[in-house]
Order: sequence, then C-alpha cells, then structure tokens
Amino acid sequence: MMKLLGQEESEVSRACENVPTGELDNGSGSGPGPDGPLDADSGELGEPKEPLLFIQLNELLGWPQALQWRETGRWVLFEEKLEVGAGRWSAPHVPTVALSSLQKLHSLLAKGLVLLDCPAQTLPELAEQVTRVESLSPELRGQLKALLLQRPQHLIQTTGTSPCRGSARPRATSPDEEAPLQEQQNPLRQKLPPGTEAGAVLAGELGFLAHPLGVFVRLRDPAVLGPLTEVPLPSRFFCLLVGPPTLGRSYREMGRAVAVLLSDPQFQWSARRASNLQDLLVALDAFLEEVTVLPPGRWDPTVRIPPPKCLPSEHKRLPAQMPEAKGPFARRRAPAEHRHGGGPHAPSPELRRTGRLFGGLVQDVRRKASWYPSDFLDALHPQCLSAVLYIYLATVTNAITFGGLLGEATEGAQGVLESFLGTAVAGAAFCLTAGQPLTILSSTGPVLVFERLLFSFSRDHGLDYLPFRLWVGIWVATFCLVLVATEASVLVRYFTRFTEEGFCALISLIFIYDAVGKMLTLTQAYPIQRPGSLAYGCLCQYPEPGGNESQWTSTKPKGEDDILSMVRKILGDFSSVLAILLGCGLDAFLDLATPKLLVPREFKPTLPGRGWLVSPFGVNPWWLSVAAALPALLLSILIFMDQQITGVILNRAEYRLRKGAGFHLDLFCVAVLMLLTSALGLPWYVSATVISLAHMDSLRRESRACVPGEPPSFLGIREQRLTGLVVFILTGISIFLAPVLKFIPMPVLYGIFLYMGVAAMSSIQFTKRVQLLLMPAKHQPDLLLLRHVPLSRVHLFTAIQLACLGLLWIIKSTPAAIVFPLMLLGLVGVRKALEWVFSPQELVWLDELMPEDRSIPEEGLEPEYSFSGSDSEHSELMYQPKAPEINISVN
Repeated sequence: MMKLLGQEESEVSRACENVPTGELDNGSGSGPGPDGPLDADSGELGEPKEPLLFIQLNELLGWPQALQWRETGRWVLFEEKLEVGAGRWSAPHVPTVALSSLQKLHSLLAKGLVLLDCPAQTLPELAEQVTRVESLSPELRGQLKALLLQRPQHLIQTTGTSPCRGSARPRATSPDEEAPLQEQQNPLRQKLPPGTEAGAVLAGELGFLAHPLGVFVRLRDPAVLGPLTEVPLPSRFFCLLVGPPTLGRSYREMGRAVAVLLSDPQFQWSARRASNLQDLLVALDAFLEEVTVLPPGRWDPTVRIPPPKCLPSEHKRLPAQMPEAKGPFARRRAPAEHRHGGGPHAPSPELRRTGRLFGGLVQDVRRKASWYPSDFLDALHPQCLSAVLYIYLATVTNAITFGGLLGEATEGAQGVLESFLGTAVAGAAFCLTAGQPLTILSSTGPVLVFERLLFSFSRDHGLDYLPFRLWVGIWVATFCLVLVATEASVLVRYFTRFTEEGFCALISLIFIYDAVGKMLTLTQAYPIQRPGSLAYGCLCQYPEPGGNESQWTSTKPKGEDDILSMVRKILGDFSSVLAILLGCGLDAFLDLATPKLLVPREFKPTLPGRGWLVSPFGVNPWWLSVAAALPALLLSILIFMDQQITGVILNRAEYRLRKGAGFHLDLFCVAVLMLLTSALGLPWYVSATVISLAHMDSLRRESRACVPGEPPSFLGIREQRLTGLVVFILTGISIFLAPVLKFIPMPVLYGIFLYMGVAAMSSIQFTKRVQLLLMPAKHQPDLLLLRHVPLSRVHLFTAIQLACLGLLWIIKSTPAAIVFPLMLLGLVGVRKALEWVFSPQELVWLDELMPEDRSIPEEGLEPEYSFSGSDSEHSELMYQPKAPEINISVN
C-alpha cells in the first residue's frame, strides 16, 4: 500500500521557532515578564492566534450485533492510537495515511453534506442538523440520530504508579462516573493549554445504509457536545463518515485522514475560513500537493515514526491569502532571516556607532536603566537558587585554583586570599553596574600568563612588583577608557564564529588541561586502588564478563500529575548541585583520604608586611610609571579581546536575551575595576567565558511539554543581576566559612572544571568538524553544510582552525607568551584572509560573513544556499548555534 507522510508540521514548530505553548499560551497576551519572553503572537501584530485543536476519532464497532462508538485515536500535535490489548494509548507518532483514503474522502465530501457556521450548540441539535440528508428516509434519519446520541466509550488513563513499575492504570468508565473522571483524573486535560478547541470525527460501517454518507460541520460558535470527546472541550469541527460494509477498514482510514487534515495548521487555517464546499476541497487539494509518498515495499508500515525534534518553518507553506507579516508566522521567520542575513550582530543597536565621545556608553546606560528593577524581580524563582549554588562552587573552585597558581607565579606576592577578595569585590561590583550582568568575572588563563611574565620581568630587573603592576593597571584602565570613548566595541562585529570558536576552544582546553593535571598530581599522594587491592575495607573487583547483571527498568507513566512534573523540574534544575553534594556525601561516608578545600583563615594580605593599598612607586624609579605603558598596551589588547569575545558569545541572538547587551558599559566597568584591583594588589579580572556560559545555561528557561509529542521549547535565559551578586557575596563570606568548606573534596571541584571544559568544547561546530576528519565518509552524519560545501573544503577550513589553535597554545606555553594578545587579535586577520581562499557561499555555511560582506545583495547568494524542501533551516542536520538547545548542562 502506498502511504503518505502528512505535513504534520503542526504546533510543535513553535518549539523550533521559539513560539512555545505551555508558558506562553495562557491567553493573557502579556508582554515581557519574569517568566515569559516577548510574545509576538499576542494582539500587537494584529492577527489573532489560532487555538490549538484536539481531534478525536470515534469508530463505530459491533455491526450487526450491538453498535457502539469507541474512541480509537486522538490527535493534538501527532497521532495516538488506542492499543486495545494493552489497554493504553500509544506514544505520539507521525501519522501515515493511504493515498486512496484521501481520494475517497475527497469524493465523499464533494457529494456529501457540508455545513459551515452551523448554529447548533448541543449534541441533539447537531444530530438534527447532520441527519437532514435528502437520500435518507425518515426512518433511517431516526435510526442515525439515535446512534449519534449514544455515549461513546473512552479510555481514561488515570495516573498511578506502582512501586516497581511506573505504569499507568487504564480503566473503562461507566456513564455515571465518566464526566467527573474527565475533569478530575484525565491527565490530558491538564496538558492542554487554555483556549483549546475540539474536533470530533465519527466513522464506521452501518448496514442499514445503502450509500456512503459524508458530513463535515464547522460550528459557528464552539460548544461542548456532551460526552462526544473524552476531554470536555468546546467543539469547533464535526465530521461523520459512515456507509454500508466494505472490504477493509475504509471508513476508519477516511476518518484518520480527516483527523490528519485537521491537525495540519494550514488546512485548519483554511477550514476555519472556508465559505463554501469549494474552499474546503481546494484546501484538501493543497494538502495533497505537499504530501510525501512512501513507496510500497520500501518501508515497514507497522513501524511508527517518532516525532522529530524540530520541524521546518511553516511560512513556506502559507496560503496565498494568508497575511505574511502578521499573526503567529511573523516571528517564526526570524531565525531564517538571521541565518540568511549574515549573522546576528549586524542589526544589533548596541553595535551602531553614534559618532560622539562616550556615545555608546551613554546609550548602554539608558538602555539598561529601564530594565534595572526587573533585573532583581526576575530573580524571584527557585531556579535561581540552583544557579547560585552551582556557580558559587564553580567560582570558588576557580578562585582557589587560580589563586594557588598566582601565588606560585608571584612567589607569594599574591595568593588565595587576594583571589577570594578580588573575586568577591570585582564580581559583585560588576553584577551591580554592568550591561550584561550574566557575565561572571574571574581570573583567566591568558591573564594569568601575563601576570607571570610581568612578575618574572620585575624579578629579573630588581623591580618592586606590586608598584610596577599598579602602573600597568593604571595604563590599562586609561587605554580601556579611550576604547570606550571612541566606541571601539563596535569592532566586535568582526568577531565571527571563526574567532569565537578559536578562543572558546583555547579556554576549554585550559580548563581540561588544568583539571586533568591537578588530578594526576594527586595520584602520588593518593594512589588509585587497582582491582584486587584492599582499600577502605572493600575489595575492588570488576564484574565477570558475560555475568548476569540485573537491571531495574521502569516504564514512564503515560499520565503524570503536576506534582511529579514539579519534582522532575526541581531535580533537573538542581542536578549539578545534587551531583556535587553526592560526591561530598560519598567522600564523607567512606571516609576517603582525599585532599580537601583549603580556605584562608585570616583576613590579611599574603605578602607579609604590606598593607592593602599599594604604594605608587616603592623602590622603583619614576620613569617606570611611563615605561609601564608598553606592557599595558599588550595587556589592554588582551583584556579587550578576552572581554569582548566573551560578550559576543553571551549576547548572540539565538540565546534570545530580551534586555540587550552593553559592550561599552561592560568594558567601562572592567576598566574601573582594573584600577581598583591594581591599587589593592588584587588579581586582574575579566569575563570568564566558560563559567559565564555555565551561568547562562543554569538559568535557561523551557516551556512545559503541554501536549503529547511536543518537545520542550527554549524560551530564553532568566536575565537578572541577583544570582551573580549572591554568588560573589558568598565567595567573600567563604573566607569566614573555612570550618564548613574544609569538608569539600578537591577532586569534586576538579570534576567541575573538567566537566565545564569538556561540555564547552563539545558544544561548538569546530568540534563536530574535527570529528569529520576522523570519520569515514559513509559514516558521516548528513550535515547540511556537507550538502553545500565540498568535504575537502570543510577539512581545509577545520585544518586552518586547528593550526591557529595549536599556535595559540604553543605561544601561551612558552616565553613568547608576551605576544599572546597580538595573536588573539591575529585571529581576526586570519579570518579576513580566508576570504581569498573560500567563497562567500562557503563562508556562510562554515562561518559568517564579515560586516562589509553582509551588504551583498542576498539574491546573489540565494541559489547557493537556499533551502529545498528537504533542507530545512531548522533541521538538526545543519549546524545550529545551540541556543534553542544550549547543549551544555553547565556551560
């Protein structure tokens, strides 16, 4: 049998296009708030949003003995079939319909009764309307009417789990108890958003009919038609397909075809606006033009196609009369426009030059001032507590690690206490005043390398380190203020993915290298227990190969109440924290001999004899204050690149940040803090890429999966200032919490470092392209970039990135690290030079176009990277910038 894949792009594409159900479909049409982003589907665009439609198929069974209507299928986004033997509903799946069923349906509707804007408000009134068919005698009308008024049999699946298996308990319902059960115990009712309407399809064989009868009804005002549907929703559509017995189950399949049609957004849009039979048939023909045929014998019809993670945009399927600039489709086109337009930085108002001194800074302050109250109110959510606990541990780990490294590099001039104090002061001040408060300030590897070189220079030339460092900091602050005044931050438009990925990969490798190196240094003092050795009273032994391993499995309940959903949500939000607490608990329970966290016990500088304020000169000559401008220039380049590349990564359009960026304001805050930390002899701080991304991911918001088959959709980030502020306050208090923090094992903290580094590394396109280098062509995934760019060109681009990354790592690890800032800046030059090697079409798929290239008329590029029907720009097969699915649990 030839089957068709219906265009089941339905409402789930809202998840792909960031117009989710669940949290947004509350009927309020409200604007931005703590728990919801801007709703482009509210009335502001002038086109009302179509209600979600629940479709139910009632099949007539029992002919010629006892006739009875039984619910055998239902649709919200996808199809669910009644599995009679198991007494349950199937998992949601993409429906397949026979071509002959659609053709028969077309013929039956053309000859049948079509009632549009029917005034019926009750099931008896509707039965009276649909039985007014000239071909039926009064006796047959009466029989058919009595049959339509029979109560159908529904399967109400109540939520109840046994201790060992999470299986739902289906139960048949009697007429007396069905109504209250539908309201109280039907979990499907709780999953449907407010405003949902119903469509009922009745199909089956009737022996007393001589000819097939087809009726399609659209109610003028939706009304609850008694027990017709399992969920008491107001019905908008009604379809009756009955006739004399035939071979096969043609009426049931025609009923499924009607349900598939009504579940399709485009057909539903047309059906709601059809004025006559011809409009309805035209909509059916339009559906047939878009279906995909599965040839017989080339697929298994018993296999159910699972719902895809993401579906193509529906704007390509808009009917000619549908307004393209209004309604729910307007916002869905945005991702495609970003991708075709050449990157998310081009239209950003933060990156437009004003032409006035400090003009960009003034605009940033004005823009962020309006959001300042909500920056604290939006933090009133339990998820923020989880973010605070996790990022606090990550920040403390970073402060201890870099504080220890800084103490070694400066021979005690600075140490862990300065690291704690500086992190607390600089971080809290930044969160209160910065343009992007989600940024976490921290010591970073590149800045630490520069501090080590600066100390070595001071020691070799007999200079007083801290006063020399003070003047370097003063000059860096001055240069950064000049960059703010001249609006140099607009140059971040030249930081394409090539630069961002190179920098992110370098920082991720530093995290991985440091974590693994620290763990390996523990193996000498705390050796690893080998199999067969006695340790802590237990014997380490691997299981025998082929041995029986018992597995406990549970079946996910089909119906889950709000309490279980809330528990799962809480566990998901606190998963990282729970893992850390579990590690600490196991360490304490087994009394393992592991190194513990060391926190300073006294509040005084690490270097004996110095006060908290650094003297400007000390024993250094006066001219050193001027000569410090040279290393400060290199450090300014490093600070600018480090800060702004992180800012570009955090503020990409796909993260759906509503409150905007503040590149000029962020750099201004870093400049002021550079002056403060230099005067106090504290470490220098700049945006930490990995921890900042971890902070953002811990605050990601997703919609509830309201209806069967709908994946949770990414709503954006919970933007606020309070989590970062509390993290840094706790970091400062940690100096006085040594009796408690001393129980945290260092391997747990190293695990945080390792996890963040690996997760960050695996989330970028660069890593996926490196994997292609090691993968045979026949095993490579069907990436869309491979459809448009030759594999050899992809490998060449990847090899150039690998060479740049290797060069950065070598320079960072050698005495030539003094030129490391220039090498970071050189990444932009390398990317510009790639325009001589790769065509604009190739760079669109592999990277982004430079700002001057984004003005190229899009028509010139369209044939090269336009999307065919199978190349959806929202397909998982194309590299997506990971915001709708920030694919890193902590980074």
